[in-house]
Amino acid sequence: MTKGEQKPERSLAEWISFSVASFILAVIVGLVSYTWYNEDNQPPIIAVSRKENIRESNGQFYVLFDVVNKGGKTAESVQITAELKINGQVTETGEQNIDFLSSGEQEEGAFVFTQNPRQGELIIRVASYKLP
Repeated sequence: MTKGEQKPERSLAEWISFSVASFILAVIVGLVSYTWYNEDNQPPIIAVSRKENIRESNGQFYVLFDVVNKGGKTAESVQITAELKINGQVTETGEQNIDFLSSGEQEEGAFVFTQNPRQGELIIRVASYKLP
């Protein structure tokens, strides 16, 4: 091409192809960025809640609970503990271990006591977890 010649203009089909390819690339980059910034960088956020009904059977009291990971990363070896205090003293304790709790996953469990938890203060909490 010499100095005096001009480049041919792009056709309508070339512009449409370029626009569609650019849009697809922008969507892919946007989704990858969103996932990377919002989900993967959040640590596990483990929440435990006790169900209100306490079941009694054969002189034992069953306290049901739910545990959920509200964070972005997976947690391993989640340890849930329970303490039953009657008259200000710890009379019974319990421990549950959940091997694997991925983001958004919910598990159920139960603690079993020989004394009635309604007669004291029951504390159920997440004690620890580790990252895979």
